[in-house]
Amino acid sequence: MYGSGLRFLIRNFCISSTCLMFQLSAFAQGFCNIDNTSFMAGEKITYEVFYTLAGIYVGAGEVSFTVSLEKLKGRPVFHVVGDGKTYRSYDWFYKVRDRYESYIDTATLLPLKFIRNIHEGGYRKYELVNFDQQEHTATTLKGVYSVPNCIQDVLSAVYFARNLNYDQYHPGDRIYFDMFLDNKVYNIYIRYLGKEKVQTRFGEFNAIKIKPLLIEGTIFKGGEGMVVWVSDDPNHIPVRIESPIIVGSIKADMIEYRGIRYPFSSLIKAN
Repeated sequence: MYGSGLRFLIRNFCISSTCLMFQLSAFAQGFCNIDNTSFMAGEKITYEVFYTLAGIYVGAGEVSFTVSLEKLKGRPVFHVVGDGKTYRSYDWFYKVRDRYESYIDTATLLPLKFIRNIHEGGYRKYELVNFDQQEHTATTLKGVYSVPNCIQDVLSAVYFARNLNYDQYHPGDRIYFDMFLDNKVYNIYIRYLGKEKVQTRFGEFNAIKIKPLLIEGTIFKGGEGMVVWVSDDPNHIPVRIESPIIVGSIKADMIEYRGIRYPFSSLIKAN
């Protein structure tokens, strides 16, 4: 069941085919050149992923996200890497070694290159996407695709969402944008639910609560079942993620961090 663990974290803002295109475009235009106010090079966030059945939590693996500053064809980029793996004690059941990479333009926070290299049980997939944000194209191993303005990939979308100003929204509001995955453009949104305290394995936080829309698949149920709690401070780091799956549920808690841009002022009390 952990086979989609990394995707569970990286796709905090998942695919929706139900949003109207004209609605999406109207909202997305406002975020084409969003400023980075939440993260910096040197940041590393680590999560432990738990599989839950009948109220029993089993630690299945870890996922880490790192940010470094590099250059891609002479342009400064944030190289963001998401690595996910099952614990060795869990490998006999379902071994996972997943790696996602996004090269994000530091000036616009739009992706220029995306790599997905996943090994999940007997399933393997490699995906390479080069984005031309000016020509509005995405070039993959299978061809060249037209994409809307301000397109995101599944990893850059997480860092895009961390830079949203949630104070300007009301509970129930939807925030729309476009994402390219598997040679398709998807219309997705995040629903803002408000603010509350959340208790995690790391400690208690003041948090922003959001729900991304999920598409039903082999692991996840469709709809707005996934809930993400983001630190209510300028870092906007997801501190807990929960989602029902076909059998049981999955939970991920932040367990370690370093190199964050601001003090973790949302932390009320560490465990």
